Amino acid sequence: MPETTPDKHQILKTIFGYDNFRPGQEEVIDALLGGSSTLAVMPTGAGKSLCFQVPALVLGGLTIVVSPLVALMHDQVAALKLAGVAAETINSSRSREDNVESWQRVARGETSLLYMAPERLMTERMLTAIQNLPISLFAIDEAHCISRWGPAFRPEYAQLSTLADRHPNVPIAAMTATADEATRRDIEVQLFRGNSKTFVTGFDRPNITINVENKSGWQNQLLEFVKERKGQNGIVYCLSRKKTEEAAELLNANGILALPYHAGLEKHIRAEHQDRFVTESGLVMVATIAFGMGIDKPDVRFVFHTDLPSSIEAYYQEIGRAGRDGEPADAHMLFGPADIALRRRFIENDGSDEDHKMREHKRLDTFVAYADAITCRRQILLAYFGDVSEPCNNCDICNSPLELTDGTPNAQLVLAAIMDTGQRFGQMHIIDVLRGSNSEKIRKFDHHNSACFGEGSGLNKPTWQSILRQMISSGLLKIDIAGFGGLHITDKGRDVSAGHQLFMYRKETLLTKDRPVSKTRAPAPHIELSSRDEKLLAALKKLRLKLARDKNVPAYVIFPDKTLIELAAIRPGNEDEFAQIKGVGQAKLKEFTQVFLTVIDEG
Repeated sequence: MPETTPDKHQILKTIFGYDNFRPGQEEVIDALLGGSSTLAVMPTGAGKSLCFQVPALVLGGLTIVVSPLVALMHDQVAALKLAGVAAETINSSRSREDNVESWQRVARGETSLLYMAPERLMTERMLTAIQNLPISLFAIDEAHCISRWGPAFRPEYAQLSTLADRHPNVPIAAMTATADEATRRDIEVQLFRGNSKTFVTGFDRPNITINVENKSGWQNQLLEFVKERKGQNGIVYCLSRKKTEEAAELLNANGILALPYHAGLEKHIRAEHQDRFVTESGLVMVATIAFGMGIDKPDVRFVFHTDLPSSIEAYYQEIGRAGRDGEPADAHMLFGPADIALRRRFIENDGSDEDHKMREHKRLDTFVAYADAITCRRQILLAYFGDVSEPCNNCDICNSPLELTDGTPNAQLVLAAIMDTGQRFGQMHIIDVLRGSNSEKIRKFDHHNSACFGEGSGLNKPTWQSILRQMISSGLLKIDIAGFGGLHITDKGRDVSAGHQLFMYRKETLLTKDRPVSKTRAPAPHIELSSRDEKLLAALKKLRLKLARDKNVPAYVIFPDKTLIELAAIRPGNEDEFAQIKGVGQAKLKEFTQVFLTVIDEG
């Protein structure tokens, strides 16, 4: 008799060692198993990979996974192989012989998942080679890279838009943690043809404490912050290579193990530093944005930005590298006026077309409004991606409320000027109208005849800029990034305009005022460990690190921290008891039971 096809729950338990799916996973899996192409927007750490790995194993045949980074492919394939899954990768970091051997296994039907970069998949030679293979599913990781509306557009991803035409009966799983509404619509248009579903399971990472602090001497601020977290894994982001080296030297000189990472280092040094970061504990990576995408280290306890990131999307993705294990973590950003000017120069000098530059300036406007916010930061961050939430009580603004002034008359004047000019223009033009500027643009559009022209001449330009930023961060206005960057009035803004709601603002902004920052909120641990258990946990981590180095994989690929904590608390005494621990699938049960039971027995 032929074997029955395994169902999704059987795969989850026997391969991955879990009894239940996380919130949002099952709906995506069911859609793919039903033949629908699917866009899944899920927060970092929510288990996006499982959403295509489980359908791949249920459907059988071959699933081709598109991933932008060699490091990510290596780690995911290593994790799958340890779980007993036939996975391969073909990429530029491997020898031709190794790639050929992997391809031969694929061609013989021995492989369930094949990982490739988009530029390798979309060559005519590879497209021809896969044409007659039994492909059940395409999975595209970091799918936001296909959208020209997004800040992380990668030209090599654009070619993926032809997959649906070449393989019309094969569903496509598009996975991302970073996509606003305009980017989501663009992904759907680019990748899907007809039958598709989109799932947005929420962007919130409630375990991350969010702080923005006025920059007043970044070296001392960084050192003070990291010293309080000595022994923890963290990432420090710097804008330049020089600053990256300087920050790493500063931390090492003060007894904190830190490694630099930037594009100016030799490739083998970058690889060595990255390998140490994912396998060791208590290490701080000081990096430019060249580091991070695809780094799946669950126990990063903090992300510190010494400079302003380029956009809300970039910021969200970067802070999302903290606390993937669900435990408390910190996101701390320094912010000063010079950052804005530097970011503006970067945009102007990046060699892109004027439309792209305009959109990046508007993204920066939105992010500066977030940094200069007067209300809960998490609410603003989530609202940008279309999520609604209550105040989080886990950011600097929630935990250190600001002194606010009634700015309703000024807000109503702004709203009237925006309405008068057709909700088509950006912040600076609206300020010029309010202040009665005699600019060429004002005359061109006849805005000197607006009823609002010159009505705000009593306030200087920086004050109006602050008011508009705070109106944006408070949800009265929205910047149309996908259009021409015009300010649009929201329902909340219309309520203020009609006098149904007040607009409260701060006269002094974060740019000119120091404020206390919030401390990491520390919820009770899921499992309480005694001192004896903690000693065993340390021994289990030591064993895990040795096994990881022997196999040349990150430590979490052997077992995540949550599995080790459960092992230390429950102390299984035999294989049957070991099999009940979360994260222990059949392949790992067979390979690792005895060696871990030996350490547990000794502890």
